[in-house]
Amino acid sequence: MSSWATEEQTTSGVVDKASVVQGNTEFALSLYAQLHSQQGNLFFSPLSLSTALAMTYGGARGQTAEQMATVLHFPVEQQQLPPVFATLSKDLHADSETPGYQLHVANALWGQKGYRFRQDFLSTTKTYYGAGLNEVDFQTAAEETRKTINAWVEQQTKDKIKDLIPLGALNELTRLVLTNAIYFKGDWLLPFMKSLTKEEDFKVATDRQVTVPMLHQTGFFKYFDGGNFQDLELLYVGNKLSMIVFLPKKVDGLAEFEQSLTAQNLMKWLPQLQQHEVVVTLPKFRVTAEFTLNKTLSSMGMPLAFSPHAADFSGMSEEKDLYLSAVIHKAYVDVNEEGTTAHPANPPSSRNSCSASVVTRPKAALRWGKRPKRAMMSRWMADHLMLSGSPASVVSARP
Repeated sequence: MSSWATEEQTTSGVVDKASVVQGNTEFALSLYAQLHSQQGNLFFSPLSLSTALAMTYGGARGQTAEQMATVLHFPVEQQQLPPVFATLSKDLHADSETPGYQLHVANALWGQKGYRFRQDFLSTTKTYYGAGLNEVDFQTAAEETRKTINAWVEQQTKDKIKDLIPLGALNELTRLVLTNAIYFKGDWLLPFMKSLTKEEDFKVATDRQVTVPMLHQTGFFKYFDGGNFQDLELLYVGNKLSMIVFLPKKVDGLAEFEQSLTAQNLMKWLPQLQQHEVVVTLPKFRVTAEFTLNKTLSSMGMPLAFSPHAADFSGMSEEKDLYLSAVIHKAYVDVNEEGTTAHPANPPSSRNSCSASVVTRPKAALRWGKRPKRAMMSRWMADHLMLSGSPASVVSARP
C-alpha cells in the first residue's frame, strides 16, 4: 500500500483540522444516539467509519455529496477534506512506536478490474489516504474476492478482526470496496495489579446484580463531577490517548445521561477534568459489535447514497451507474489489567456482563449505573474519538 501524504503535501491549516475533528465528534455522538437503543453491547470506531466514508464521499457529487457532508459533519469543502485527514493520520502515527502503545491505520480500494475509475479519484485516495487500488474480479469471483479482502483486514489488525465482509455482501454488480482498518493496543499509564482482581457482585439495575471480575487500584486521576454523572480519565502510556469513563449517579441513570451526551456538552465537560485521588474499581470486559449501517445512515439524512437509481458517484467513474450498497463496520475491545486491545469476536454471555464502580476520595462517592460498557470512549488529540475497528463501504453498479 502507498504511504500517507507527507506534511509538505497537505494544505490544511490548524483551523481546518480542528473543525474536522469537531465534526467527527459530532458524527460519532449522532451515530451513538441512533445505535444506543439496540439490544446488547455497543462499541464502534468513529474515526474508522469517518475515514472510510470520507474516501467514499470523495467520489460523490450533487445532492448525494451534500447529504453525506451534512450527516458526516464534514465542515470543509470536498477537495479540502483529504489533506486534513492526511494531517490527522500523520499526527496519529507520530508516537506509534512508543513502548506500550501500538497503533496502525490502513486503507485500501478493491476495484473491479477493467472498470473505468476516474484517475483523479484514485490519485486522491492513494495520496491522502494511502489507499492504493487493488484490482479484483467481483463479476466472476465475488466469493474469492471477499476472502481476499477479509484476509487483508485480518492481517492489518494483527489477526484481531476476522470476516469483516459477510457472505453474500459482494456479487457480480459490486464495483468497488473501500476498506479502513485501525488496530490499537494501549497499556495503561497506571496499570492495575492482577493480584487485586477478584470476582464481585455488582448491581446492574435496581432489581438485578451480577458477578464480574473487578480491577482495583488507588491513584491520582483526572475527575469531574457533572451533577447527575461523574467523569474519569484513564491515560495510556505516552499521555496522548486516554479512555474517558462516564458514570451516572443513579443505578438506572444511563438513559438520562445519554440524552445529554452531545458534542457541545462533551467539549464543555472534558476541560473540567481535574486531578484527584481516586479509588478505581473497573470490570475486566470484552465487547464485540458489528453493524450494517445502510438504514441507520439513511435515516440520519443520506438516503440518496444508497439509492440504485438516484445516487450520484460520478466523481468515481464516468459510467455514472454507481451507488453505495453497504457500509459494514466491525469492532472489538478488551479491557484488562494491562490496558486495552482489539480482540477476536467473543460475544459476552450476557448483555449486562460489564459493570463498574468508581469511588473518589475524599471528594465524593460514586456508584456505576446500568450498562456501563456503553458509557466509555477513547480520546485522541483534540478530543478526536478513536477506537479500534474496521469498516468497509461497498459500491455497486445499478442492476
